[in-house]
Amino acid sequence: MPTSKSPHCSKNDYLRWKNCQGRDFTINGLMFNPYSEKIYDYLGGIEDIKKAKVRTVIPAATSFHEDCARILRAIRIAARLGFSFPKETAYYVRNLACSVARLDKGRLLMEVNYMLAYGSAEASLRLLWRFGLLEHLLPFQAAYFSSTLFKRKDNGTNMLLVLFSKLDSFLAPNRPCHNSLWISILAFHEALVRKPRDPLVVATFALAVYLGGDLPLAVDIGQSINRQHDAGFAELLEPRMRGKKGLLAEVKDLAISMRQALTEMTDEYYVANAMAKIPQAPSSDLVFIPLQAYLKVLKLIERVQHGKKEIGYEPKSNGNIDYHNLANGTPAEVRNLFTLVVFDTIYPPNLEKEDDSSRR
Repeated sequence: MPTSKSPHCSKNDYLRWKNCQGRDFTINGLMFNPYSEKIYDYLGGIEDIKKAKVRTVIPAATSFHEDCARILRAIRIAARLGFSFPKETAYYVRNLACSVARLDKGRLLMEVNYMLAYGSAEASLRLLWRFGLLEHLLPFQAAYFSSTLFKRKDNGTNMLLVLFSKLDSFLAPNRPCHNSLWISILAFHEALVRKPRDPLVVATFALAVYLGGDLPLAVDIGQSINRQHDAGFAELLEPRMRGKKGLLAEVKDLAISMRQALTEMTDEYYVANAMAKIPQAPSSDLVFIPLQAYLKVLKLIERVQHGKKEIGYEPKSNGNIDYHNLANGTPAEVRNLFTLVVFDTIYPPNLEKEDDSSRR
């Protein structure tokens, strides 16, 4: 590739070409002139878009050694666009996965948040697992994939992926959520992995979250639920009858378990040992969840654990999502969407339709 200006190349053309050489991926190297409505493509970006490929501008090994954050950006772009990697790029994404641990925690949080908070979380988790990055970033979740024998290229699903698929259905690149929401979902699911629960207990817990900790009211509403749950998840037990006191106690126990999961997810010792039972698994003590987000999620859990409604808190009275408040982490919005995601996961609307049709 020439490094000096060709005599047949205009100054503006050369400057554009030179600028493109510093881009990470060919599809990010396109330039558009809004006045002439002309697209400049010096790197083959249009062809890669047609092929749905995320390709590095320079050789992948060199590119990722120069800046290992490009590995995470590659995953993020591929997940959001539904693209794949050429063989060379895929090889070095997988083989240099451990290098992302060198990034500072703020940068890691930013990249993971881009993956999980903007409507492509399910696809991001699949790619992180497929290319061996999940073990370094979210080892508790990697341990879950491994313990359930979820293969690297598995096209199937599990409860964690369904939870984030439901979250994705509410979000988009221009409608993100606050990081406390996806952290809540991770801790909530980890609690269910450790101790599977009756779906009614899970639903009542979600209602208590929505109501700001008003556990007595959540139990009253929960006892009236008579819906078919998704029986395909090992994290959900078969429903059984119980009184108000029993339901209240089990909801509090789930809150305690979720709190423990959250605490361990933000503790280097527990993170380092998350995959200890997995043969030949890498060990990572990387904790990038910030204290502010931890405390936000902890407050959500503690309200349910203590069974008392937060003073001055009012749950949302309608189903409309205020995306500005959601992005800023307003408690009512975070709690509302958390509850919607949980309910859509354990009581999928399609199951209700199938049940109605079978009655006919």
